[in-house]
Amino acid sequence: MNLYKLPLIAGAVLMAGCACAADEQSPGDSVGTRAGWELAIQLSDYHYDEPGLDVTIWGPRLGMSAAYTQTSTRNWFVRVDGRVSYGSLKYEGSGTQDGIPDLVFEVRGNVGRDFFPRHNISLSPYAGLGYRYLYNDLQGATSTGHAGYRRYSEYFYIPLGLTTRFNVSGKWSVSPTIEYDYFISGTQESRLSDTGSGLGDAHNEQSDGYGYRASVMLEKGAWAFGPWLHYWHIEDSDTVSVGFGVSGMEPQNETREYGLELKYRF
Repeated sequence: MNLYKLPLIAGAVLMAGCACAADEQSPGDSVGTRAGWELAIQLSDYHYDEPGLDVTIWGPRLGMSAAYTQTSTRNWFVRVDGRVSYGSLKYEGSGTQDGIPDLVFEVRGNVGRDFFPRHNISLSPYAGLGYRYLYNDLQGATSTGHAGYRRYSEYFYIPLGLTTRFNVSGKWSVSPTIEYDYFISGTQESRLSDTGSGLGDAHNEQSDGYGYRASVMLEKGAWAFGPWLHYWHIEDSDTVSVGFGVSGMEPQNETREYGLELKYRF
């Protein structure tokens, strides 16, 4: 891990919001971070790539998310959110395979503060801790007869983000968010025993990577709607023995997911 980058990234995000602190004003009702619950439904397109091996797993997903936000009188906020997403995906690599079950689960906690350079504009930097879990079931044979196996993935990361919110007309507001995800560590479990080859399962550690997120939400009253993007780039894992003098690793990979979200607050 490049730990020296962490304070630089955190400082850049927080300075973007704190630069407005000297001109802080009372929050507008429609631009401050809102306390309470949120429920959302998501439709997305998902792509996982291993460029060095020319492997791609892709397809549409359906997801749901929930969040709870607590605010304070001094404009601080704490937010806990979770997300689950499922897709029946397609594999392309050593042949092809359809109908692959793929589940993503995430939970995050963030702390941030609202700043108000104008009455109708807010800047809200935040930081926290995130966890991402993925289950991917490639069991069975591809079109060329290659046997697949189950994969389990875990990421721990630090979200560093900035949300701004401003009124555009009447009761409508726009809320763009940009976030850098500092990768702490990851593990990959590959159930190579599923292939029937006699190989053992591989448990690999990952230590280098990064991610980012972006979204633009249109908000009116209790409803919000808009596009979003999640991205991960993870470097090669360590290498472990899986038997018969064979070693296994999780190769460099990229994950891109982009979609639309409809959200209701209460």
